[in-house]
Amino acid sequence: MEVDIARQIARFTAGSDDPRDIAGRVLEGIASAPDEAIFVLTTARRAADEAAASATRYQDGHDIGLLDGVPIAWKDLFDLKGEVTRAGSHTLGNTPSEEDALLVHRLAQAGAVTVGKLNLTEFAFSVLGLNPHFGTPRNPWSDEPRVPGGSSSGCGTAVARGLVPIAVGTDTSGSIRVPAAFNGVVGFKPSSQRWPLDGCFPLSETLDTAGVICGTLSDAIVVDAAARGIRAPELRRGTIQGVHIVVPSNAVWDGTETAVRMNAEAALVRLADAGAKVEHRAIPTLDAVLALNERYGTLVTLEAYRLHAHRLATDAACIDRQVFARMIRGADIDAEAEAAIRAARLCLTAELEALFDGGTLLAFPTVPHVAPLLVPLETDDALFAATNMRTMRNTALGNFLDWCSVSIPSGSDQRGLPTALMLSSGPGRDNHLLAAALAAEPLIRPALNH
Repeated sequence: MEVDIARQIARFTAGSDDPRDIAGRVLEGIASAPDEAIFVLTTARRAADEAAASATRYQDGHDIGLLDGVPIAWKDLFDLKGEVTRAGSHTLGNTPSEEDALLVHRLAQAGAVTVGKLNLTEFAFSVLGLNPHFGTPRNPWSDEPRVPGGSSSGCGTAVARGLVPIAVGTDTSGSIRVPAAFNGVVGFKPSSQRWPLDGCFPLSETLDTAGVICGTLSDAIVVDAAARGIRAPELRRGTIQGVHIVVPSNAVWDGTETAVRMNAEAALVRLADAGAKVEHRAIPTLDAVLALNERYGTLVTLEAYRLHAHRLATDAACIDRQVFARMIRGADIDAEAEAAIRAARLCLTAELEALFDGGTLLAFPTVPHVAPLLVPLETDDALFAATNMRTMRNTALGNFLDWCSVSIPSGSDQRGLPTALMLSSGPGRDNHLLAAALAAEPLIRPALNH
């Protein structure tokens, strides 16, 4: 399904499409997809009921929701009533959820038609997307097996393959933006607290956010409005004219592949030509965050360890060895280190308040490289660990500092593998970011030939 949300709603309103037919086609497409590892569950009965209710609303001509009749799929961290939430693992039991997660409920209230649950890294604890239990979705841009990005691996591949127009996942260190970047689609990570996480299986209570992968920024804006429970998006396309964009000259460029750098630089030139004020300068705060993590470890590792310590002790043989190896490191982060991390987080976030108060956006590559080959990462644990850290370096900065961010395709390398540019703003400045990004999107993304 490759049409955008507004166009699909218009077709439903005009009667040229029926939500029931679209839901049926989507489920057929999922069933016939060449990659069986993308979805872990389809919800045909629920989809049929929700699509029928949507069709009735269109026939009656009233109470049309923002997402009425539009198919949606969920990362398997979000509770769906009557379904088991497995979080990419075999260790959580088989008890069905009693209620929908609050975000699922809100989007259902806006008319979305849930078609299933999507695969992910076990416990959402890697940005590469590998899962030895339920399979690893394949990146659709390569004939060679390449990683899908994670942890929202099913989200990125489902949208890139046109199986669904919307996939909702989570982002703790880059788990929305990395798969969006590797799959040539758009990813939006809101500020914390903007979207509810009630009924979503956690990884880090401090850093978790929900987010969306979709085809365009305009779709992300519609989903954002529905996620906040409002009837219509208050956002309109802004202008890039006069927008101050700072490109850090430090921290985020080390090890960047040539195509990623060239595509980012070309996009920044186009933004400047359109009237943006593009400034290249060092942001010492970014180096400070990386140094802090190097010295003490990360909050996500600590909080993930606390959440899963009992499983690590009793179910080690059932847990992905690479996830286990990363998570167990949280045992080494003591109370003094935790206090230092949390105190530094407050100070470092405050350091950038003045920059963001002036409406400045930050711009740099979402990931410093294109999607790597899968097979070596399945067998070489040292390579996996190094690649995972390098992949999430740029995105994790925004989680630690509570930025809102969007990842927008910026082109491809010589093999046709997508690259991406990330725009970010400070905590709570999502509206400004989305309005500016909507104007910037056509300047950043060239046509990708799939």
